[in-house]
Amino acid sequence: MTTYKLITPISEEAVRKLKTGDTVYASGTMFTARDQAHRRALELARQGKPLPVNFRNTIVFHCGPVARKRDERWEILAAGPTTSTRMEGAEAEFIERFGPRIIVGKAGMGAKTTEAMKKHGAVYCDFTGGAGVLAARAIERVEGVEWIDLGIPEAVWILRIREFGPMTVAIDSSGRNLYEEVASMVEKNKAKVYESLGIRS
Repeated sequence: MTTYKLITPISEEAVRKLKTGDTVYASGTMFTARDQAHRRALELARQGKPLPVNFRNTIVFHCGPVARKRDERWEILAAGPTTSTRMEGAEAEFIERFGPRIIVGKAGMGAKTTEAMKKHGAVYCDFTGGAGVLAARAIERVEGVEWIDLGIPEAVWILRIREFGPMTVAIDSSGRNLYEEVASMVEKNKAKVYESLGIRS
């Protein structure tokens, strides 16, 4: 396992070097995007309309931050990850259309997203749930916010970050998915335990 420090824009070549279990710290530009932002971005793209931001070669964080406005400037107080499986239905198309290199969240993603990451050169990184204040400390400033009409948690926040992390690569661009591997291991071990106890599963 290796530790990487990446700066946006992030190339496909750099992302393809990352393997499951590696640790990543990132600096540069990061966007937040949850369910409604994914939905709106894809609807606009399907209609041939432009987006107000460019996700290509950057980082998309599944996060509904706690934000406040002070003297006309926004600041992020906490930025904990959202459960990423909520975005599974949209993420593969999002990656294909918009080209982010790193998706950040918690609890992993499924087969469609894993395949899209393999095909287009992206990874999924897990950030520890409950560490929203730690995440906020790595945010140097808010550079902007789009689609605030969706509400603070669902808006797209444009963040300048410095060594945001630690993040763990949980899905890499070769198609390895730590969540699926752990789930498979648990099922195998469970079967062995049941057998040793004389229990039929």
